[in-house]
Amino acid sequence: MRHARAVFGLLVITALLGLWPNSATGKEKEETPYGRIAMLAHGSSMITVTEGLFFMGTAKTGQDLFSLDHPYDDTEQPQRRVWLDRFEIDQDEASLGEYLQWLRQQKRPIPSEVRKLIDHMTTVHAVPPDTLARWPALFVTWAEASDFCRAQGKRLPTEAEWEKAARGEKGNLFPWGHQPPAPGLAMFGQYHVHEIPIVAAVESGEQGLSPYGLHHMAGNAAEWVEDWFGIDYYATMPSHNPRGVGQGRYKVVRGGSWKSAPPLLRTATRSGASPHQRAATIGFRCAKSIR
Repeated sequence: MRHARAVFGLLVITALLGLWPNSATGKEKEETPYGRIAMLAHGSSMITVTEGLFFMGTAKTGQDLFSLDHPYDDTEQPQRRVWLDRFEIDQDEASLGEYLQWLRQQKRPIPSEVRKLIDHMTTVHAVPPDTLARWPALFVTWAEASDFCRAQGKRLPTEAEWEKAARGEKGNLFPWGHQPPAPGLAMFGQYHVHEIPIVAAVESGEQGLSPYGLHHMAGNAAEWVEDWFGIDYYATMPSHNPRGVGQGRYKVVRGGSWKSAPPLLRTATRSGASPHQRAATIGFRCAKSIR
C-alpha cells in the first residue's frame, strides 16, 4: 500500500510538472491531455519550390494603398533580385500534436507555457484534443524548432526561401496576391487580454494559399527561420542563396501572427526575436534542400 501511494504521488507530481513519465506505459501517456494530442499528430506534406530568381524585399519608400498609414520598414529594403536553388518546404506549419509527439520521443519536458495553454483550452473552453492537435505549435524556442526539423531530416528554411515560398516569383504583396487581408484569407487581428491564441488548424486556409500552395504564410503563427536578423542586410546580401548574417542577437521571424495588424502580413515584412523566446505568436515550419 505504501509503495502504491508513493507511485501515485510520483505520477501526480509528474503530471503537474508536465513531464513524460519514463516508467509510464503507452496507455498511461495517452490518457493525459498531452498524450492524446500527441497521438493525434499528422505530419505535413512538402511542396517543391523551383529554382530561379525572385524579388526579395520591397522597392517602396513611402506609403501605399495597403500600408494602412504604416510606412514600409527600411529593414526590407532595398529590394533585391535573388536566385535560389530548388528546395522543399512544408505545406503546413508544424502542429501542436507533432511538437508534443517530438517532445515525448526526445524525452524532453513540456514547457510550462504549453502546459498552461493546453490545460486552459481543455478545461475552460472544452476544446477537444483532435482540435488542439491541429493547432500550430506555439511557445517554441528557435533551438527547439531547429532540432525538431533536424529530427525529421529537414531544417528551418532560410529567410530568402521563406519569402519566395510566400510570395512566388512575381512578388505578391500578400501570399494570395495584392488583395488586402480579410477573414478567410488569413487569421489575424485577434486580441485576447490573457494572450490566449486564437488560431486556425494548420491545414486550413485554402483561400489564402501562397503561389506554391502553402497554408498560413500570413497570420496564424509567425514563423522562425534559419537566419540571424540583420537590420541592413539587404544592402549587402549575396544574390545567390543568401543565408543571413553570420551572427546576431535575434533570429528572423516571418509571416505575422494571429494578433498582427494587416501591414505585418505582407510577404516582405521582417521581424526578429531572441532565439530563447517562447511566444504565444511564434511557431515554425520545416524545409529541405534538394541535391
